Amino acid sequence: MRRSLLFIPANSPAMLQNADIFDTDGLIFDLEDAISLMEKDAARDLLSAYFETYQLEGVELIIRMNQLDSIYADEDLKRALSWPIDSIMVPKARYQDLVQLEEKLEKLEKKLKRDKKLMLIPIIEQAIALFEVNQIASLSRVSALLLGGEDLATNLEVERTKDAEEILLARQLVIYAAKAYGKDAIDTPFTDVSDKEGLIADAKHAKRLGMSGKSCIHPIQIDDINTIFSPTEKEIVYAKRVIEAEKEALLNHKGVFSVDGKMVDKPIIDRAKKLLEKVKS
Repeated sequence: MRRSLLFIPANSPAMLQNADIFDTDGLIFDLEDAISLMEKDAARDLLSAYFETYQLEGVELIIRMNQLDSIYADEDLKRALSWPIDSIMVPKARYQDLVQLEEKLEKLEKKLKRDKKLMLIPIIEQAIALFEVNQIASLSRVSALLLGGEDLATNLEVERTKDAEEILLARQLVIYAAKAYGKDAIDTPFTDVSDKEGLIADAKHAKRLGMSGKSCIHPIQIDDINTIFSPTEKEIVYAKRVIEAEKEALLNHKGVFSVDGKMVDKPIIDRAKKLLEKVKS
C-alpha cells in the first residue's frame, strides 16, 4: 500500500539518519524544491553516501528529481541508476517528456545491466498536465500519480485554502485517470504541520474522493495519514465474509447471494478482493 509518502530533503543529515524509524510506506528523497541551487551537488553526494551506509527494507525508496528541462536532470538520472531506489518522482510532468524519459531509462538500464526497472511517479502540478493526465497514467513505467496542489494553485493564480475547493476538479481528474489504469492516486501534502485537525479532515476528504494515499512533509503527519488510508477492521471483516459467501454460493451453484441481508453483486465482490489485496501488501 502507498498510504503515506514522506518528503525528506536530500541535504538533511538528521532527517536521512532517522529515515529508517519513520513508519511511512514510501520515502521521497527530495533533490528539487527542498534544495537550493548551490547545494544540488552536495545533496546528491550526501544521498550517495547515505545509500552506501544504510539499507532500508519494507519501504519504497523514491527520489524527486529536478525538472527534466533543467541543467540538473541528467546528473539526477545518472545517480538514480546507481542508487537502490524503486521510483523516480518527476516534477512538472508532461506526457511527451515522460515518453522520452521512459525511452532514455530503457537504454540506460540495458547499458548498465541494471536488473531493477525504475518506475515513475509523475507530479501533476500544471493546468496543462490535467489535459494529459489520462495519457500520462497509461505509460508503462508510471505506477502512481501525485497531485501537486501548491504549484497547481500558483499556476491557476488562485489561493490555496484548507477546504481545497480550488483543487477539487484536479483531484478528481487525477483519481479517475489513475484508477482507470490501475495506478495509485497520491494526494497533495497538507502544508500546515501544526494543524492536526485540518490534516485529518483533508485526508478523509481525499480518501472519500478516491485517493489511494497522501504525501506528507513532516513525520508528525504519518500516523494520521496511515490510519485514514488503511482499511478498518470492520471493512476487513466484511470483505472476508463476502469472499466466503461467494465461495459457498459457487459450491451451491447459486448466482446470487446476500451478506447481512443485502444482495452482493460483482462490484462488491471486486471491491472486497481489492481491499484484501491491499491488506496483504
